[in-house]
This record gives sequence, C-alpha cells and structure tokens, in this order.
Amino acid sequence: MSYAADVLNSAHLELHGGGDAELRRPFDPTAHGLDASFRLTRFADLKGRGCKVPQDVLSKLVAALQQDYSAQDQEPQFPNVAIPRIGIGLDCSVIPLRHGGLCLVQTTDFFYPIVEDPYMMGKIACANVLSDLYAMGVTDCDNMLMLLAVSTKMTEKERDAVIPLVMRGFKDSALEAGTTVTGGQSVVNPWCTIGGVASTICQPSEYIVPDNAVVGDVLVLTKPLGTQVAVNAHQWIDQPERWNRIKLVVSEEDVRKAYHRAMDSMSRLNRLAARLMHKYNAHGATDITGFGILGHAQTLAAHQKKDVSFVIHNLPVIAKMAAVAKACGNMFQLLQGHSAETSGGLLICLPREQAAAYCKDIEKQEGCQAWIIGIVEKGDKTARIIDKPRVIEVPAKD
Repeated sequence: MSYAADVLNSAHLELHGGGDAELRRPFDPTAHGLDASFRLTRFADLKGRGCKVPQDVLSKLVAALQQDYSAQDQEPQFPNVAIPRIGIGLDCSVIPLRHGGLCLVQTTDFFYPIVEDPYMMGKIACANVLSDLYAMGVTDCDNMLMLLAVSTKMTEKERDAVIPLVMRGFKDSALEAGTTVTGGQSVVNPWCTIGGVASTICQPSEYIVPDNAVVGDVLVLTKPLGTQVAVNAHQWIDQPERWNRIKLVVSEEDVRKAYHRAMDSMSRLNRLAARLMHKYNAHGATDITGFGILGHAQTLAAHQKKDVSFVIHNLPVIAKMAAVAKACGNMFQLLQGHSAETSGGLLICLPREQAAAYCKDIEKQEGCQAWIIGIVEKGDKTARIIDKPRVIEVPAKD
C-alpha cells in the first residue's frame, strides 16, 4: 500500500490544505485544480444492480464453497470450541478460534464510485464495509484494511487530487466507528473501486446469529430506500436525453435535495442500530445493499430456523424518488424491492412489543427515523412485498 499510505500520510495536507471544513463543503473540482466537468462517477461503467452478479447465479457459483463449508461444519476444525461456524450466504463469516470462547467475525466489500464527492465516496465505502458487522449485532471493529483501485483513465493530476480525498473519507469513517485502517492493497485498474475488510475478535454474546425470527415479530428498517434512484437522477441533470424522462415529475432542486439525503444516509454508520439490537432483543438482521430490500429479505428469511416468512407492507423512500422510478418504467424496480441500495439500513426482526421503542430510541439518539415495514408470519422461509405497498415519503435534506 506504498502509494496509498504515502498520500494518506502526507500529500493530502500538502495538496488540499488539510482543513476539515473544506472536506465537508460540496466538492468543487475547480478548487482542486480540475476541470469543472470532472465527474468521479465516470470512472466506472456499471453501478447498482448492474455491477452485481445476479443473486440466483451467485448462489450457483458458490455452491461448491458451501459444500466445503458444510463438511467443515460437521467436523469442526476445533472440536472443543462450542461456537457455530457462520459463513457463505450471510453478511459476515463467524469463525471459532483455537483460543477457547473467541471467534473471528470478518467481512469484505467494495464497489464503484456512485457519488461525485471523493471524500463522501470514501466515507460511504467504509460505512458499507462496516455495515455487515453491524448486521450481525457486532458494534466494535478491531481493524480495517482498505482496498483501492486507481483508474488507469485518471491523469496524474486527477489521481493526486481525488484519491487522497477518498482515502481521507474512508479513514474518517473508520475513526468515527472507533477503529483504524492499518493496511490494505492499492492497484491500478480500468475502473476506480474503493472498499475494504473489517475484522473483529469477540465472544458469542457480542453478535446475534440472524436465524431466530418467530411468528409475530415485526420488520424494522433503519434507513430509507431510493439511494440508487437519487444518485442516478442527480447524474441525469447533466444528460438532457435522460433528464427529459423524469423532468415532469421532479425538479432539479428536488433531485439535489434527494441526492444529499442519499449521501447523508449512505455515509451514516449502522453502529447505533446494531447496539440497540441487543437492547431490544432482536432475533436477527441483515443490511440492505446491492440486491435491494426484497433480495436481502429473502436471503434472511431463507436462513431462519423456524418456518416463517416475511411480508413487507411499507416502503420508506427518499422523497420524490418513487415518482422518478415510476417515470423510468421498470428500470429500477424500486417498489418491487429490487432497486440496489448502497450502505443501506438494517432490516431487523424484532419482537412486536419492542419495535416501537427501538424506533423511538434511534430517533432520540441520532435524529433519524426508523420504520416498522412488515411482519413475520408462518410460512416457507420466503419474503414478499404486498401488491400495493404503502410508500412513505421521507423528506429530503435541504
């Protein structure tokens, strides 16, 4: 990580003055010596569901790994350690260590630029990696590694202006989470990518195995949907042929507000949401990312011990984004539950009597809403959205 470590430690201050206030202003390419037309999102050709291997295809591809995992599960590597192995198909791997009573919880993730602000892109990428730990109820991360690809299409000037900001955002998010970035890997690649690895050592009481949903539980979501619609609509402001498809249902100001709401949401850590899972006796959770709310709900439902199914009745969506998605036909499949989210909220199975208090506690501590969006009923370990779900318009940020 020689280039990356060097920029992170010294070049950022030298190139950009090092002021935190500057980092928190909207990104202006010209302030960094770049052309006003510079767009970070142009350094990747795919985004959202387009950059994901389809969920059914992925399941087939990892089948061989799953078989190996099952064999290991039957004959554990450390037979004296009474901790279950959790692996392929869930948000994190949980591996018993040879040191009695401890396990390694680990996850990795990376993706392509989806917002134009490099600093915010770094924060979102870090929050996205950590979110998998939080989905398991783990609240403390011991260490992070950064995975970074600098696009071969970037000029040296663009690289030296943008990459330090991405790295600074990633590092600042890690610090907010109470952890540090101690290494990683940096390469050059046709497309720019940013992500990492998050690891922690913990006792079984520190994580929540996401398989204990029971009939009568409710489903809570801790962040609004529609982030992918918002970032796409924001990019379309500069693309008349695309903008013409949605301009009758949304204004530029609406889109800019939705875009900033999406950035704020994607960069917000799910750490408090994870901590409150313990307080309110959650029965399991997953985080909503590239396969959309229905895709991840289906995966979570499939891993339950009891014969239950998830039924989603409400869809909290960033204001105006449901109308934008509808104007685009079947492109996003937002109300069908398949629109990709990046660094989305936790979808949590909670006892019915605890759910309202959970939502109030999040709002009190973070000033952010959480919503009861569905129920757990008897079924065959599947998930569905009702035919006409109630769309909850979540106000955009000013």
